[in-house]
Amino acid sequence: MVRYAAAALATNPEKTARARGEYLRTHFKNMREVAAALSGMKLTKAYAYLGNVLEHNQAIPFRRFSGGVGRTAQAKPFKTTQGRWPEKSVKFINRLLKNAEANADAKSLELEDLTIKNIVVQQAPKTRRRTYRAHGRINPYQGHPCHVEIILSVSEEEVERSKDKDALAKSLSSLNRRQVARKRIEAARAT
Repeated sequence: MVRYAAAALATNPEKTARARGEYLRTHFKNMREVAAALSGMKLTKAYAYLGNVLEHNQAIPFRRFSGGVGRTAQAKPFKTTQGRWPEKSVKFINRLLKNAEANADAKSLELEDLTIKNIVVQQAPKTRRRTYRAHGRINPYQGHPCHVEIILSVSEEEVERSKDKDALAKSLSSLNRRQVARKRIEAARAT
């Protein structure tokens, strides 16, 4: 049995499906940015988005690992200017999403309701090769593979907020901490 990094998030295992890929030969930094862009999306929307990235109609925003990344107007909807189209990482994550979808189908979950609850990307050990340079020197030539875990879950039904608690929250929002605590103590004494 393999341990998942985000196993604690799966509170209801009957309504979640997961998939993982280990030692994937694609750049860790690119994969991390693709995963960050997909986290929280509906599965159908994620497939459409990844298809647009492969066709260069939408970009993946690069936020953390953005050194030397060029600017594009396609990154504007994400409130950033830097973006790329990492095709290899997109293809790998597309395969993992298909695998997780198949696992959800085996659990007979509704495929239209699936949401990408969590994606975890971790660095795998570097693959070491060497490249030969001028004057008889040798430099390292390393790959930066990654491990990826995906958890899909059925989106929960939304419950309307009661009006009584809304009025209470509004009345307490103008009070400071001490006043809120005093009201709580008085309410406890009254009961």
